[in-house]
Amino acid sequence: MTIEQVREQMPLAAGPVVKILKQGSGYKMMAIGLKKGAVLKEHKTAVPATLIVTEGNVLYNEHERSVDLKRDADFEIPVNVLHSLLALEDSICLLIQG
Repeated sequence: MTIEQVREQMPLAAGPVVKILKQGSGYKMMAIGLKKGAVLKEHKTAVPATLIVTEGNVLYNEHERSVDLKRDADFEIPVNVLHSLLALEDSICLLIQG
């Protein structure tokens, strides 16, 4: 249900739509919805994280590298590295932290 809510909210959202799917001691799983052209601004993660693209296409950006992530791609996000996401098309991603 939560991913459906993200999908429904995306067309009217000014930026990313983020919903927590599951959370426990030491982990968190979120759904992130980005409509085409939306940016998840630069930030860092203090814990190991994996990004999984379930729909669409996003560009993961760090200081000196960019990685094009299409549907079904997964990517290990380095700890304490500034990074951002740009949606190249309407996209839904899962983020697992911990």
